[in-house]
Amino acid sequence: MSLLAVHELVAHYGDFQALFGVDVTVAQGECVALIGSNGAGKSTLLRSIAGLIPARAENVVFDGTPIGAETAPAIARRGIALVPEGRRLFASLSVEENLRMGTFSRRPGPWTLARVYDLFPVLRDKRATPALALSGGQQQMAAIGRALMANPRLLMCDEISLGLAPAVAKDVYAALRRVRADGLATIIVEQDIELARTMSDRAYCFTHGRVTLTGRSAELTRPQISAAYFGVK
Repeated sequence: MSLLAVHELVAHYGDFQALFGVDVTVAQGECVALIGSNGAGKSTLLRSIAGLIPARAENVVFDGTPIGAETAPAIARRGIALVPEGRRLFASLSVEENLRMGTFSRRPGPWTLARVYDLFPVLRDKRATPALALSGGQQQMAAIGRALMANPRLLMCDEISLGLAPAVAKDVYAALRRVRADGLATIIVEQDIELARTMSDRAYCFTHGRVTLTGRSAELTRPQISAAYFGVK
């Protein structure tokens, strides 16, 4: 049984429909990549799973329980954590205070401040620094660390390489691979197709709110992805 099963999910922003009957699954310990152009619906899917956009209960099933109609705090307590696009750190708080905000769900588990600092040593050095005084890469590390402090069973990362230098993005993804080594299921939204393929077990390509291609990441060809990415028949 899948850890996460999204079935026939639709999503709206007012009168605008952003998702049209989307189906996505994630197995325990699996990394799934969502690829597609801006506005294709990838972030909307993550927000719907996280309870930030309303859905019907049966549209999102987590560990066998329909959760689509639950609130975002209730879903976080079940073990789903989102690293949002743009990091969304609390400007008035220090790095360590931002990390501690991840513990609001009070889930038990292996992730502590000490372990986050071991994963991202630079955050230990800057723990008293205002979060927005960090570099872009360091802010992304803080956002991932905050999500890990929730001790999730499913970690969802939205565009974590966006705006980062390639070398910095490589370091962030290297840390994420270490996180995955413990068996944490992950969903990544990533514009860099090659990075998404090498990081993930399976991939879904989105076009205009619909899944246009899915398969094992290592088996998907560039022509297949290009055709699905741009909606070419």
